[in-house]
Amino acid sequence: MLDSAAGGEPTCILPLVPQRRSPLVLSNKLAKPGMLREIGHRCEGVRDVSKKLNIGCGRNILSEWINVDYAVLPGVDVVYDLERCAEAPLPLENDSVDEFLLSHVIEHLHHTLPLMQELHRVAKAGAKAVIRVPHGASDDAWEDPTHLRGYFQSSFGYFSQPFYWRADYNYRGDWQVEQLHLIVARQVYAGMSAAAIMKEVANRRNVVQEMVADLRAVKPIRQPLRELQVPPRIEILLA
Repeated sequence: MLDSAAGGEPTCILPLVPQRRSPLVLSNKLAKPGMLREIGHRCEGVRDVSKKLNIGCGRNILSEWINVDYAVLPGVDVVYDLERCAEAPLPLENDSVDEFLLSHVIEHLHHTLPLMQELHRVAKAGAKAVIRVPHGASDDAWEDPTHLRGYFQSSFGYFSQPFYWRADYNYRGDWQVEQLHLIVARQVYAGMSAAAIMKEVANRRNVVQEMVADLRAVKPIRQPLRELQVPPRIEILLA
């Protein structure tokens, strides 16, 4: 790891909270499929699967996970419409799930906040969630006609309570963003500092190929106070 603060450079130019700065790191690791989250091995039947949910799995069926999708596909364990979370709860108990994966799912949804609130209900305190999305300033975010919204570095903060210090939209989930991975092209950005890359992200399109957010379920939920906002660590990965 190369700490961008070395040599007096700023640790972050896009802090999520004005009073604090996000720790910013440029990684020498090569971003590879599966590197950011270890996936288990194949097993049969929901009763034998640990409480890890692969939300909106489609054809990406994972072993030792409960695979959830609205489509009846081979390997799907739970058929569930993610757009109806406000009306129909997941068939799972409160505080029962350890881990969630949402890989290129939420950009396809109209009703993301009800989904994140429902996942918070079934999550154990401290449960982990990994969300993968295209960056909102990329062509990938918008060229697919099934994509409904774009996400940026600060977007994930709105899955927490402290981001609602100005208004109440009746959202009652609380997910702390612990780390945000920004994947950029090695052939373009190798040799640049983290601060220089972040300046590119702020001013140009198609810099970030993909964002991966690591979140943690906070229970009980926090108060909607701005001073409770905690910026995530930002890691830049060269792919």
